[in-house]
Amino acid sequence: MALQSTVRALKKQPRLDDEVRFLRSWIEKPLHMGAVMPSGKLLARTMAQYVDIHSTGPVIELGPGTGAITNALVEHGVEQKRLVLVEYNPSFCALLRERYPQATVVQGDAYRLRDSLWDVLAEPATAVVSGLPLVTKPMLTRMKLIRDSFNLLEPGAPFVQFTYSVTPPIPKSLPGVATEASERIWMNIPPARVWVYRKG
Repeated sequence: MALQSTVRALKKQPRLDDEVRFLRSWIEKPLHMGAVMPSGKLLARTMAQYVDIHSTGPVIELGPGTGAITNALVEHGVEQKRLVLVEYNPSFCALLRERYPQATVVQGDAYRLRDSLWDVLAEPATAVVSGLPLVTKPMLTRMKLIRDSFNLLEPGAPFVQFTYSVTPPIPKSLPGVATEASERIWMNIPPARVWVYRKG
């Protein structure tokens, strides 16, 4: 029984360490952090399910933090070598390079996506998965991000974004863009929903 308790405690340790890292970063630079804690496992898995594991093109993740969604992508079946992780925080970048050595980790500003990725991608991406705090940004900034993302994506490939807000982070009525949403994920703290945008 004591051994089982120790194993459970060891399994929980990385999650606890990540929560401490997030909290420390949020205290130091609250305007750069989208959340105080990493995304929950169910939310991360829901986001990952929209990524095609059978495609070979790159999968761009924006604002991976300590890698909660990154881990869900890998568990879903996305090969590490396909991952392009765009992270602003240099400490998180170092952690991501250690945890996902085959992924491409880019220390850069996701809201300046073309500048951050102009020399990184050799082919169109098959998904953009975003953990960015979009609802804290002006609508023009959000629209620029999705426009820049669509310019990097294959036609019909998803831009996947979660939000804690009850309203979509980007309007549902964009011309030429199909939109879908997951059920509200009540088990996440706070509850969240995943929005997916595809341009034909």
